Amino acid sequence: MRWIGAAVMLVFLAGCVVPTEQPTGETRPALQPAQTADALPPTQAARNFVGAVQAVEPVAEQYCRQLTRGQSCDFRIVIDDRPDQPPNAFQTVDGAGRPILGFTLALIANARNIDEIAFVMGHEAAHHIRGHIPQQQQSATEGALLAGILVAVGGGGEEAIEQAQQIGATVGARRFSKDFELEADALGAEITERAGFDALRGAAFFDRLPDPGNQFLGTHPPNAARRQTVADAVARLR
Repeated sequence: MRWIGAAVMLVFLAGCVVPTEQPTGETRPALQPAQTADALPPTQAARNFVGAVQAVEPVAEQYCRQLTRGQSCDFRIVIDDRPDQPPNAFQTVDGAGRPILGFTLALIANARNIDEIAFVMGHEAAHHIRGHIPQQQQSATEGALLAGILVAVGGGGEEAIEQAQQIGATVGARRFSKDFELEADALGAEITERAGFDALRGAAFFDRLPDPGNQFLGTHPPNAARRQTVADAVARLR
């Protein structure tokens, strides 16, 4: 169990590094758009962020209370103001289980309109509402346990078992990651629309994301699949 805990923790910590493709754990994978030259003026970008928070947060909390039982719906929205951080948004929870939605300054500056900020906010809130972090924790633990047992039965030593568990935890955490992203896109689109924004316009954010394609064990689905998911969700609402 000590080895399994260490292996799963490595996966969780890797989620905080925020590369384009990353394993997941206590921090949900990030949305990372490419930098654009036509950024909004800082004052307008700041107004868009504040406006999105004021409109999206209460709607996300309402959805959370309606769709979950026994988990915190008191979202805390934070800004990572380190100037060297890339455009990034993420969802995590604090030690008490309170959901946190984080945004870097670069992402706020990169969004071309308030709809994009609102959509990203709805998407990240949806990860918490759908319970993706605990599901990935469970999947990572199961992957680490199975891999460790297989190596141990084959006569592997402590180091080999530990390495196998690290790999198993990563594979387990990524097992449903693409499905989770699409679930968050669909519910995030609904939250965005209910908050008074245009989710289709907000999902144009995907047009500036590097397309991961359909990579085996990738953390994100193809951009085309994500755009279609949002379009389908909006069509149901409208």
